[in-house]
Amino acid sequence: METLSFEEARVIGVLIEKEKTTPDVYPMSLNGLTTACNQKSNREPVVNFSETQVQQILDGLIARRLVLEESGRGSRVIKYKHRFANSEFGELRLSDQELGILTVMFLRGPQTPGELRSRTNRLCTFSDVSQVEQVLNQLIRRDDGPFVMRMEREPGRRESRYAHLFSGDKIAPSKNTYASVDHEMNLEERVFALEQRLAELEDRLAALEQE
Repeated sequence: METLSFEEARVIGVLIEKEKTTPDVYPMSLNGLTTACNQKSNREPVVNFSETQVQQILDGLIARRLVLEESGRGSRVIKYKHRFANSEFGELRLSDQELGILTVMFLRGPQTPGELRSRTNRLCTFSDVSQVEQVLNQLIRRDDGPFVMRMEREPGRRESRYAHLFSGDKIAPSKNTYASVDHEMNLEERVFALEQRLAELEDRLAALEQE
């Protein structure tokens, strides 16, 4: 199983999402991919990647054969497509429902089954929440996995959240470590978002000083 950084998971999640929801703009240009990574809807946390950052992420994913670079017909613009799953170049095979769940987790972090049912509606179809839970259990029990882990239910929440394991260990942590793992994931994401915001403010301040 591939291990992805937060940034790599965001890029791959975007590529899978756009392949499913807007196939007319897929494969994606660097500019389009950067914009989609930074969009404020359907993303948690919201980030502010530069094109240079996204290009560096893509270069790493291309080297690992998780992304393919191709030139558009009649255009000099290079475009990118994922090879994360269901590709002739890899062994990972996922159903539409499994891929939909993982894509939302790549884009939005840990989710409850109810959130997954509503947030995957453009990627795949679930009849009800129990079907979501069934597919989550499949992802947990897969012979080539586990790909997902069930986290300890937080006080005040009616449902437990589930997290993907492509950015963590291949073996799911024991139950008593779920809460600490969730805290570390959220803290890392928050720090990254704050760093991006600080860099943006510094750029604005520099521009004002030049004026």
